[in-house]
Amino acid sequence: MKPSDHVSDVGADASYSLEDWEEVSDTPALTAEQLAGMRLGPEGLPSDLAAALAARADRVKSGSHGIPVSLHVDPDVLAAYKAAGPGWEARMNEALAKGAPRRPARAKALKRG
Repeated sequence: MKPSDHVSDVGADASYSLEDWEEVSDTPALTAEQLAGMRLGPEGLPSDLAAALAARADRVKSGSHGIPVSLHVDPDVLAAYKAAGPGWEARMNEALAKGAPRRPARAKALKRG
């Protein structure tokens, strides 16, 4: 395929060739019956995929967004947190927060002043 075979007005994805478009150009329009039989959302998906997406949507989301960091921890420490099951990142964050140095009260007083 040569560069001139690419269709230039296919939107953001110009990776479709003229040959690709010709391959699908004879696809008939959907009938009213076909359109009526379509299902939106999870009803139109295979059951295992719908369940996986639902489980992902139901996960607990934190109210605040953390800052991603790269951190080296001992393998046994990481294994222990992961072995405790889902939510290990939040539990590790709680442990880090408990051990974090606190800002002095003086800094808060200066802001009010």
